[in-house]
Amino acid sequence: MTTTGGSGREGGRSLKQRVKTARKRTVSQNRWLERQLNDPFVAQAKREGYKSRAAFKLIEIDDKYRLFRPGLKVVDLGAAPGGWSQVAAARVHSAEGRGRVVGIDLLDIDPLPGVEFTVMDFLDEDAPARLTAMLGGPADVVMSDMAANTTGHKKTDHLKIVALAELAVEFARDILAPGGAFVAKVLQGGTEGQILADLKRDFAVVRHVKPAASRADSAELYVLATGFRGNKCAAGDEHPPR
Repeated sequence: MTTTGGSGREGGRSLKQRVKTARKRTVSQNRWLERQLNDPFVAQAKREGYKSRAAFKLIEIDDKYRLFRPGLKVVDLGAAPGGWSQVAAARVHSAEGRGRVVGIDLLDIDPLPGVEFTVMDFLDEDAPARLTAMLGGPADVVMSDMAANTTGHKKTDHLKIVALAELAVEFARDILAPGGAFVAKVLQGGTEGQILADLKRDFAVVRHVKPAASRADSAELYVLATGFRGNKCAAGDEHPPR
C-alpha cells in the first residue's frame, strides 16, 4: 500500500476545482466541499477503494510503528465509514482467517471483507464483554478515529473530542490483552495532557503522532500507546486515583 498523496493531477490536468455557490449551502459548507474536491488523499482513497481518506493516516502510523501483524485481534471504535477497519483487516489478514477485526458504531456501514461489524454504543455496560466474545478473546489493538459532532466553537469542540478519547482509553483498559496497543484521535491544545498521563501509567511507550494525511492546518493529532501492562482491576486491584 502506498502512503503518498500523489501529485494532485489526473491525466495531466489539474484537479483544482472551485465549487459553484449554491443558495442552500453556507460559505463554510462550500469551503469544505471545495477542499474535499481538491484533496489528493480523497482522490487517492477513491482510486484505491478505501472508504475514507483517514485510511492513509492509519497506514502511515502502522508503516512507522508496526501496530499490526497477521493474526492480531482488533477493535475499531466509531468505525463508520470503515476506512480504518479496511486497513486493519488487510494487515492482520482477517479475510484469510488469520486475525479478527470488529468494528462498532452507532451508524451502520456496508459490509467489508474481513470485518465483523455491529451497531453498538461502546459506552454500553455490556460492550466490553460482547466485543471480547466476538473477538474470541481480549483485543490486541483498540483504535479510535472518533470525532464528536462539532459546534463551531473551537474550545468546546476541543473539549468534546478529548472527552471522547478519555472514554476510549477507559474502554481499552477493559478489553486489551497485556502487551496490547491503543491509538486514538486527540487535538493539540493542552487538555490532552491528562490522557497522556493516564496512558503512561498503563502502557510502556506513549507518543504523539501527526500523519502526513492529517491536514497541516488542523489541530488533529493521534496518541499511540503500546505495551499495555494489563488491567489491574481485572485482578482485583484498583487503578490508583487520578
